Amino acid sequence: MPRFNTLKSEAAWRELITTDKDWKAADANMLRSLLVSMHLIRAFEEKVLELAGQGLVHGPAHSAIGQEGGAVGSALPMRASDQVNGSHRAHHQFLAKTLHYVSPEGLDLAAPVNEKTQWLLQKTLAEILGLDQGFCRGRGGSMHLRWAEAGVLGTNAIVGGGVPFAAGAAWAHRQAGTGDTTFTYFGDGAVNIGSVLETMNLAAAWKLPLCFFIENNRYAVSTVVDEATAEARLSARGQAFNIPSWKVDGMDPLAVYLATQEAMEVMRRGDGPTIIEVDVYRFYHQNGPMPGSAFGYRSKDEEKAWRERDPLDLVATKMIERKLIDKDDVQSLRHQAQQAMDKAAAELLDMSGKKPAIHDHLWPSRDFVDALVRGDLSEFDGAHYAEQEQFIGKFEERKFIDAVAGVMNRRMEQDERIVVMGEDVHRLKGGTNGATRGLSERFPDRCLGTPISENAFVGLGGGLAMDGRYRPVVEFMYPDFMWVAADQVFNQIAKARHMFGGDGSMPLVLRTKIAMGSGYGSQHLMDPAGIFSTSPGWRIVAPSTPYDYVGLMNAALLCEDPVLVIEHIDLYNVKGPVPTDDLDYLIPLGKAKVLREGNAVTVLSYLNMVHQSLEVAERLGVDAEVIDLRSLDRDGLDWETIGASIMKTNNVLIVEQGSVGTSYGTLLGDEVQRRFFDYLDQPVQRVHGGEASPSISKVLEHAACAGPEEIEDGLRRVLAGQGQPL
Repeated sequence: MPRFNTLKSEAAWRELITTDKDWKAADANMLRSLLVSMHLIRAFEEKVLELAGQGLVHGPAHSAIGQEGGAVGSALPMRASDQVNGSHRAHHQFLAKTLHYVSPEGLDLAAPVNEKTQWLLQKTLAEILGLDQGFCRGRGGSMHLRWAEAGVLGTNAIVGGGVPFAAGAAWAHRQAGTGDTTFTYFGDGAVNIGSVLETMNLAAAWKLPLCFFIENNRYAVSTVVDEATAEARLSARGQAFNIPSWKVDGMDPLAVYLATQEAMEVMRRGDGPTIIEVDVYRFYHQNGPMPGSAFGYRSKDEEKAWRERDPLDLVATKMIERKLIDKDDVQSLRHQAQQAMDKAAAELLDMSGKKPAIHDHLWPSRDFVDALVRGDLSEFDGAHYAEQEQFIGKFEERKFIDAVAGVMNRRMEQDERIVVMGEDVHRLKGGTNGATRGLSERFPDRCLGTPISENAFVGLGGGLAMDGRYRPVVEFMYPDFMWVAADQVFNQIAKARHMFGGDGSMPLVLRTKIAMGSGYGSQHLMDPAGIFSTSPGWRIVAPSTPYDYVGLMNAALLCEDPVLVIEHIDLYNVKGPVPTDDLDYLIPLGKAKVLREGNAVTVLSYLNMVHQSLEVAERLGVDAEVIDLRSLDRDGLDWETIGASIMKTNNVLIVEQGSVGTSYGTLLGDEVQRRFFDYLDQPVQRVHGGEASPSISKVLEHAACAGPEEIEDGLRRVLAGQGQPL
């Protein structure tokens, strides 16, 4: 018979239950702030539901009535410099943090509403109504609330989607050594999301001061937590990742407060993340002013039992017992909170008609719709630009991959804000291809090898960029991995600047390499340009020479927008001139380059296909003008250079290597034909790979990708269309 040893987790896991002694010992001013905050939040949420019932809230109204104790109990121990983010149900968390921020000395029970709190309530309500005076100028609404100054990183409509961003802020706190912390709030529905679990693992491995605050309200819309997991004590997740965890009654705000204080001690002394699970109950349905029982998924008796445990009533009762207040004080507080919300709504609504309506002048201007999808590039004012032909100085022949490593070493040497992260970037003499050579030896605290968890580490990079203190450079070993982290890449990083009304920037660089021809098969070899070009917010650069790589990477690292830098494995060992003493020059974003002049056809291409196009045109003797696009995002296409060429040649051939399904040429061809239709002698012609992604078989891989044969065929088609067959 085998012998068994009982194994135990190293992580502490405790349930915290308050006693009468705790309530008697609780600071009176803290209890006053606790009660006032909860009443202001309750009145706020009731007003939101009232307006939603009148059809004045466009979109959802996820109220947190009943859950105020968890938010306020956790916010009161925070410093102003501690940060939070949350999920779609976050009005209470946003207000708990910001009320504490505008009134750091505490809230006055006798006069709970002052000029600052009234301003805060109205501005938050304006955002939920989608108005220009809101924190995100109406773009965020109920689910996307951000006030960076007060420490609110931004709430999130994707379940669990904001958790990796919180890890980025926590990493910045750890690196700064301030003892500040980050709290990421989410519900029972998010606990089983991959990005949440990945981030728990990463935060524990890197000892980040991050609290995973779980509001277990038992229902993900109508799905009961017991149906979703075999371990309904959600704080048990900490046992898997060696994270100390607390389970508390969230209807007892003092219990939450005390657990938060204990968790703060762990995080502030540098011992890594914590988990706090609070059992709470939303008194209403997932969205809107109806109770859950109206939809049949829970009973009226259940709702009644939880309402009898209202956290506002509990705190008031305990304070009355201590003779800190009386019942009249509670009624006065309730009345003043409701008056404050009536006043906030009155400022926003026109009551002159039969039904209340929002004042027309408060809506954002329609002209604001596309503003701040990206920044205005004003950060480039005075930048040192230098194309290779105009560069004054000495050159040396260097491999492309050496230029990649060289410029990153130079930038990290010059800018302590740059942090490089990705799988194996710290080992193997510079990652899998040598692109990060020398970085881990020179900058060990800023060259971070990550677990294999793209959701967590690219999201952490997004949070780090949004925090504003660092400029992350994240590597996807292969571009196909973007699908693993698609929420972070496209829903979070790409949309953040616009979604939050332009409040803040997103200076993140994402590096990846196309490896067609390497035999890695269908899930490693795609060209991501076509996908990223459809995502508002991303800038895309694709350097084809070592010299251009240095200049474009320098530009990417200066840019306040997220920039995808695409490399190609075929170019890594190609040599080209690189300055010997100057790796600080920039090449402008949005500037294409004519590499070969011609009059018969304009060839538009990027990366390795630029060189193949040049070689085929030379071999065939075709009078082709070859343009290296270099910048591929919609905002970065150089229509001045492209247009001048088209008006001269009247024919266009777009050349790319990858699959037609995710083709970049789809966007580019459409734009060319709409902009220059009158100058074209024939439809835009294209060279691209097949429908299928590349296979492992060398023969099938070659057949799936475009190459010299396909370029030659494309040129012949264009010239045949002109009656000039080769």
